[in-house]
Amino acid sequence: MSNLSATAYESLRAAVNAIRAHGMRSVLTTLGIVIGIASVIAVVAVLQGLTASIDKQLSGLGSNVLSVRADTPLKEQIAGNFAKLTETDVESIRNSVSGVSSVTVSTPLSGNLGLLSYQGRKTTSIAFGVGFSYQELNGVYTDKGRFFSKSDEQYRRRVVVLGKTVVSNLKIKGDPIGQYLQLGQEWFKIIGVLEERGRFFGFDQDDQIFIPYSTARALQGFVSTPNLTISMAVDDPSQQDKVTAQLTRLLRRNHKLNGAAPDDFKLETAKQLQDRIGAITNGTTWVAAGVVGVSLLVGGIGIMNIMLVSVTERTREIGILKALGATRAHILWQFLAEAVLLCLLGGVIGLALGYGLALGVTAVIPGIPAATVPLWAIALSLGFSVFVGVLFGILPAIKAANLHPIDALRYE
Repeated sequence: MSNLSATAYESLRAAVNAIRAHGMRSVLTTLGIVIGIASVIAVVAVLQGLTASIDKQLSGLGSNVLSVRADTPLKEQIAGNFAKLTETDVESIRNSVSGVSSVTVSTPLSGNLGLLSYQGRKTTSIAFGVGFSYQELNGVYTDKGRFFSKSDEQYRRRVVVLGKTVVSNLKIKGDPIGQYLQLGQEWFKIIGVLEERGRFFGFDQDDQIFIPYSTARALQGFVSTPNLTISMAVDDPSQQDKVTAQLTRLLRRNHKLNGAAPDDFKLETAKQLQDRIGAITNGTTWVAAGVVGVSLLVGGIGIMNIMLVSVTERTREIGILKALGATRAHILWQFLAEAVLLCLLGGVIGLALGYGLALGVTAVIPGIPAATVPLWAIALSLGFSVFVGVLFGILPAIKAANLHPIDALRYE
């Protein structure tokens, strides 16, 4: 074993013995590091779990899918005016915008169409009227049966596709496909049961139903104007900006918006939504890390203070070591290793505590995805713990190394 390796080994062994000799003080010394690391790991774990869940949910939407929804400016909302997209907008897009296909609509159902009845059992659910292309554009697939066909929409058939929570709430026995239930006062035939999708920000995605849009319009009455969301596929993703510009000009003309008026609609892709949510979670993570950095700074100062006290308490010990031949480097490395080990111990405890806290939060609050701790967060936390140990341990280590052996032996 080389001299350097032997020195490192002896320094590490002496540091471990010193920490074990003052167990309670060591734990209390690292408390600031533990709290800081636990806080940042808990925040990162919850946010990373949310981000992973969002990415999974949005992965079903193609990168070439473009959605348009109404977006009323705040001033108009206060005045009681709310913008809507209309069927005229849909037809204009189909006839006038080049480079798009599978233009389809969706609208929430109003009235009692969200009240479901089956053999005397009743439940409520979120109901939508959608076009037959909705399945392909939004990645909504069936586990049993099928989704609507073009002819279902064309002939306004009274067919329905259910989420699994709806099937469970109505206690439908046997195979639901082919059975009938009531939406409000109207009878519908079940043609499909959706794949299980779970919760998303507390919303149960399996507690919803879909019927053909044309059927919904017939039941709700053609006099009323539904609140539409329009979706379409952009044939060439590289032309997405061009398509967006076409859509913007068309909708502004349809809605008679002059040059100064803000848009009363919003265009967005799954990628834009994913990037926006990612920016929010990343920003929150960095803000939390900055706040936690203060806790780590306080913890580092606490470690430095305790180490300085430790140097004073062990002055005679340092004198004996130097009298037996220990060099300044030996003493320096021993105290520095002790400070680094204390911080690393705090980092490890903080990691475990933070992950446990994140698991507790996700278990208690319904709808929040499972916590996930990425490898970069573990590496960063432990690396920062070592950095704090070096930064705040160097001064006590230098003080210990510079003690004169005779003065140290005389110390009472």
